[in-house]
Amino acid sequence: MDYTAKLDEAIGRLHEEGRYRTFIDIERQNGQFPHAVWTRPDGETQDITVWCGNDYLGMGQHPVVLDAMHEALDATGAGSGGTRNISGTTVYHKRLEAELSDLHGKEAALLFTSAYIANDATLSTLPKLFPGLIIYSDALNHASMIEGVRRNGGAKRIFRHNDVEHLRALMAADDPAAPKLIAFESIYSMDGDISPIEAICDAADDFGALTYIDEVHAVGMYGPRGAGVAERDGLMHRLDIINGTLAKAYGVMGGYIAASEKMCDAIRSYAPGFIFTTSLPPAVAAGAAASVRHLKTAQHLRDEQQTQAKILKLRLKGLGLPIIDHGTHIVPVMVGNPVHTQILSDKLLEDHGIYVQPINFPTVPRGTERLRFTPSPVHGSGELDALVKAMDDLWSHCALNRAELTA
Repeated sequence: MDYTAKLDEAIGRLHEEGRYRTFIDIERQNGQFPHAVWTRPDGETQDITVWCGNDYLGMGQHPVVLDAMHEALDATGAGSGGTRNISGTTVYHKRLEAELSDLHGKEAALLFTSAYIANDATLSTLPKLFPGLIIYSDALNHASMIEGVRRNGGAKRIFRHNDVEHLRALMAADDPAAPKLIAFESIYSMDGDISPIEAICDAADDFGALTYIDEVHAVGMYGPRGAGVAERDGLMHRLDIINGTLAKAYGVMGGYIAASEKMCDAIRSYAPGFIFTTSLPPAVAAGAAASVRHLKTAQHLRDEQQTQAKILKLRLKGLGLPIIDHGTHIVPVMVGNPVHTQILSDKLLEDHGIYVQPINFPTVPRGTERLRFTPSPVHGSGELDALVKAMDDLWSHCALNRAELTA
């Protein structure tokens, strides 16, 4: 076999379909978020504004976080030195897990290197703990959840997105005695819609199922202490396992689950994705703990972020742009064509210094390609004005809404 030719063929298909992903080389500027410096392909640099970042509240530059990281770095050095089982558990990791269990009102929390790994490792391990487990997974769950469910070797059922009646029908068709788990998200990141958490919990109670919720795009952002949509709606006590990230609203890195002491102990003891992975550097754990602690009492940041999202949606709607609005902080502008989406992204960056990454298949279904904006408290009125003007110019002059955009 000509392996190089096969690689060329695979990559060529992406180029032909207009969904080849290009990495944009940027350098974020501490104290100047959301501004960054882009190194152009010709080697020249250009000042840009980042509109697609996941550092939703700007905590990646917050002094509370940076001070904690500097202190831990000076005290302990760079890395953790090993896996959690072999020399890689420090006081910083334990403090972070304590902050997280307190945040979600659970007995314990378990720290992973990312929320992807937390989802994959936990969902792939649960059938080992509950033989015969059937997992009911929302059709639009994140790739990490899909991968964990796929790899676990157990039975799975896919229910239509946010369709509790379909979920109930699937569970009713299965053995009443079989162990069951419902896996879903609180906020789905591509459309920004919210799951019917209470109705799903009711279904779980009726069919004797465990509940597993991914709050990755909600932790730090919703609820009086930032524990997520389940906290906002007073439902955390009804959820058995809560997954979250430290890399979005908390501005650092890492993922976790929060659950009962026994559940966390079992996952800790059986999940290869936890057992055989070097733990987060102590400085990262320290910064994340400081961020979680700070956001428990920083409602003003959540309020400011929601205000910015509402203003941006209102102004984009005023231009007649096709946006999806489910009342959350996610602002998707629907384009519906991968080539057009890439061109629009390129023109925003090159001509206006605005960076927003195109979202294409397989992240979203074909025909729903989009630009996904993530406004934050550090996006001021000037940045917002510039974005709206650029979108107005490009959308109107390029006739994108009539699918006539050309390079």
